[in-house]
Amino acid sequence: QVQLVESGGGLVQAGESLRLSCVASGNIARVNAMGWYRQAAGKQRELVATITSGESANYADFVKGRFTISRDNAKNTVYLQMNSLKPEDTAVYYCNANLRRRLGIPLDLDYWGQGTQVTVSS
Repeated sequence: QVQLVESGGGLVQAGESLRLSCVASGNIARVNAMGWYRQAAGKQRELVATITSGESANYADFVKGRFTISRDNAKNTVYLQMNSLKPEDTAVYYCNANLRRRLGIPLDLDYWGQGTQVTVSS
């Protein structure tokens, strides 16, 4: 079994900051890229940021300069530092990890967390 658990969401005012964390645990041989996606009410899920195992990061245009993704490979953990939050950042934020399990099918597969709510008030 593989589990991704997010934490760090909450309610903040516009201009404030939050830091999200996501830990991948279980029967894991290696973790490849990790990332954050978000889904606002009534909208499709969209990419926020991704980071490779070599720590090369990629960001959606709407968060460049405000959000920073990082990871701790030893802990199979990915972080999202969110600064200068705006009301339009309100969404459920989902963690994603592409990984290979230690046992079972030798394929790199995507796994998702349950999501953490971020609400930004104006």
